[in-house]
Amino acid sequence: MSSNEYGYVADTGPEQSFQNNTGVFDPADINNLIADNKWTNYGQLELIETQTVSSATAYLDFTSLGSYNVHFMTVNNFKTPAGDSLMGFRLIESGVVESAAVYQFARQQGQGDGTFSENRSTAQDEGIISTQIGNETNHRGHLYVYWYNLIDSSKYSFTTHHSTGIRDSGTYAMDFGSNVLPQASEVDGIRMIPNTNTINEGTFSLYGIRYS
Repeated sequence: MSSNEYGYVADTGPEQSFQNNTGVFDPADINNLIADNKWTNYGQLELIETQTVSSATAYLDFTSLGSYNVHFMTVNNFKTPAGDSLMGFRLIESGVVESAAVYQFARQQGQGDGTFSENRSTAQDEGIISTQIGNETNHRGHLYVYWYNLIDSSKYSFTTHHSTGIRDSGTYAMDFGSNVLPQASEVDGIRMIPNTNTINEGTFSLYGIRYS
């Protein structure tokens, strides 16, 4: 019969843990193990931190990255006071923000009016992860971005992203692409920073991908 906890079939059973789930489980057992962070589920998102901006803020720092090889962030309803602003980031290496023109990126952009273009650089002072966002009331930006190898001191740090929003002209726009900081370093923080002015609104949530 099942035990009193986690439902494995035995009078006494093994200690349930990630990568060591033994027995026959019903949905309630699985939910209990997930709640206790003991269910084997590769690639699950684990929330590290959410920061919400409601007034003019120069930048946001995320300085707790955990032990994850891959990080994921969502950004909802970000807004700046400047027209056609881009959301960017700088990486923090051993407590020092990398602000030199060493970031490289390649991006594709498309608009609802049929206009398509690409942007690229091998000497940018920040990574770029969004399309241009206008400054009217409903000209908000939304995006998600993956970071790779941040905490690995032997590797370069890479990103991929997708974004969506409304430009100053009122035209819908989308953007996708990638960035790299082409220097092997251990990154211990991420600074979210627009390319112009301040962040006035937005919700930023950083996750780690477990056992990635």
